[in-house]
Amino acid sequence: MNDEKRTFTDEEALDFHRWPTPGKIGVQPTKPMATQRDLSLAYSPGVAVPVRAIAEDADTAYDYTSKGNMVAVISNGTAILGLGDLGALASKPVMEGKSVLFKRFADVDSIDIEVTTRDPDELVTVVKNIGVTFGGINLEDIKSPECFVVEQQCQELLDIPVFHDDQHGTAIISAAGLINACKITGRKLEDVKVVLNGPGAAGIATLELIKAMGVRHENVIAVDRKGTLWRGRAEDMNQWKSAHAVDTPHRTLADAIKGADCFIGLSAKGALTKDMVASMAKNPIIFAMANPDPEITPEEVREVRSDAIVATGRSDYPNQVNNVLGFPYIFRGALDVRARRVNHEMKIACAEALARLAREDVPDEVAAAYGKRLKFGPEYIIPTPFDPRLISYVPPFVAQAAMDTGVARRPIEDMDAYREELAQRLDPAAAFLQKIVGAVQANPKRVVFAEGEDPTVIRAAVAFEQQGLGEAILVGREELVLQNMLAAGIDPADHDIEIVNARLSEKNDAYVDALYARLQRRGYLRRDVQRLINQDRNSFAASMLVNGDAHGMVTGVTRNFDQALAEIGRVIEPHPGSRVIGMSIVLAKGRPIFVADTTVTELPNASELCEIAMVAARNVRELGFPARVAFLSYSTFGNPSGVRGDHVRDAIAMLDARGVDFEYEGEMPPELALDPAARANYPFMRLTEPANILIMPGIHSASISTRFIQALDAATVIGPLLLGLQRSVQIAPLSASVSQILTMATFAAYEQSHEARPERRRSARRATDRQT
Repeated sequence: MNDEKRTFTDEEALDFHRWPTPGKIGVQPTKPMATQRDLSLAYSPGVAVPVRAIAEDADTAYDYTSKGNMVAVISNGTAILGLGDLGALASKPVMEGKSVLFKRFADVDSIDIEVTTRDPDELVTVVKNIGVTFGGINLEDIKSPECFVVEQQCQELLDIPVFHDDQHGTAIISAAGLINACKITGRKLEDVKVVLNGPGAAGIATLELIKAMGVRHENVIAVDRKGTLWRGRAEDMNQWKSAHAVDTPHRTLADAIKGADCFIGLSAKGALTKDMVASMAKNPIIFAMANPDPEITPEEVREVRSDAIVATGRSDYPNQVNNVLGFPYIFRGALDVRARRVNHEMKIACAEALARLAREDVPDEVAAAYGKRLKFGPEYIIPTPFDPRLISYVPPFVAQAAMDTGVARRPIEDMDAYREELAQRLDPAAAFLQKIVGAVQANPKRVVFAEGEDPTVIRAAVAFEQQGLGEAILVGREELVLQNMLAAGIDPADHDIEIVNARLSEKNDAYVDALYARLQRRGYLRRDVQRLINQDRNSFAASMLVNGDAHGMVTGVTRNFDQALAEIGRVIEPHPGSRVIGMSIVLAKGRPIFVADTTVTELPNASELCEIAMVAARNVRELGFPARVAFLSYSTFGNPSGVRGDHVRDAIAMLDARGVDFEYEGEMPPELALDPAARANYPFMRLTEPANILIMPGIHSASISTRFIQALDAATVIGPLLLGLQRSVQIAPLSASVSQILTMATFAAYEQSHEARPERRRSARRATDRQT
């Protein structure tokens, strides 16, 4: 299994799958089931009506059941990721994961089915007999060459798309990369000379696809463990390998690679050497896709060829060949036209769509999400997996190809309307955290974890570094930190993480001087400040930020929010003219909603409401979203009247006077803020779209509402985030989990506008006076 950048222990992985409900998927009804009438319509006697309709016309199953948006992920567990043949039941966590990806990226409902047979004919029989239930079949983790037989026979027997992603997913994404690499290097597909190492399931599919796209058969040499696939070879051959044998004098990879334009690797670490790369043609194209370690690393390629374009299967290098760019959108387009199969034309259409998307100008919201401007070139030939444009861009190409080749049952008449429908279909909130993570990974930061002795905090800090988010600094006594690392199953020898003892730090005196200068006219003696720096880790960690030794800080796991905020507030000032607020992020179906103030000001007056709205709007824009503010209340534009409503109206007047450049309106109940259909009686409302920032009349309403939503499991709630300080600090919930702490640390690193440039980096590690 690919352990790339593993940021968790075995026990954490087991807990993730075990709690709060075993597994990763479930079933929820799409219709109301509250009353006896609802149940009568859903089952007996109402269900008889669609039953008769489907019996008369089978195609109406797409209209009256979930068939049209349901894919079965089917495996017999004979080739589970990198783990091999461990059996059908052992494959279930992987198949559930595949189902989650279908939903996450393309809003395709999916159910996993594990079949306990290693006989390909039996597996075909099972798929044939249950296929009528689904709109498509995704075969997964079936060993080669049986996978070719199973897919081919199932496709012949069923009238729905059957797609073995292990073969075609990699083929489609690498084909997209090849299209763009050829454009950059001035090559034509029909002229490019390709060497493919590893003609297994994915390799054979890649060969078939690039040849269907125009690469000439005689220009491709495939190589396996026994050498090149040369015409006449008998050893270790089968019908699929034989189809790609060519007349060639070459018998080894080293011979075949000389002068080649492109290397496609689906084999093993180290299969491609630097000497081989040096022997390739000018501007070589190298797709080293072995996992977890590529055939050759980009760094090794650069040592001998600065003119190469390199892609791998890893997310920590540019140009990741990731199957998630393909299968969700292949099925989305196929299902939406009720396709009978996925043919070569549809695969080519997907590859060409991905290639075209990478060549298009990257919009500001995508650049903001990833923290850098992505631009078509040698290090950006394939779209990033979390590009939100994929859902509306790729499926229309697939659907059009299905229509053009006659495999679509229901053609799409208005493709522009279809693109708009797709853009709204995927839950934009699902990608929210990944956007933040991507931006931080592109611009890593130093974040100090104030409660560095706590085992949960230690695990979060280690994960922070392993995910490439930046450098983590643990504040604590080194001996205890190292002891707790071992207790948490983390070997300190494998993680050169920085540990700072506040009392013994070489910066102790400087921090005391700086803090004393700030507090000396507020009743603090120097010895009081010395005690704060020595004994209060929040004071020490916050001083690191103020003095430029870290970018961000996370705390709160061992003490409540108010206490942590008071300790930090002694060291770090609010932004001039701003105020400190807490903002929670509610990730609900269809939209992220930002709620403020959830932590600081108990009952804000009009001026404070105005300031809360301005701070929230500024930060929401920094997160890459437009700002549309609604001031919530029990009253609706003065009815009924009351003091809290008066505060909102006064706040609106203040914003009017300031001439702010974001939309705002109030006072109103939540349904008026979030549902445009509820506004018929209020044509004067200034919000052009549903609000995404809700300003609450007090902490009581803000905190209760967000916690209530979270307790019902109706949405994911992040935060509250601490906003408005001159330095980036986040306070995690008391007794927070590793994931919660990591999320808060990521947001602390994300706040680039509030950061301080650190003066020291990894060279000054573990600033502890060991002699003492």
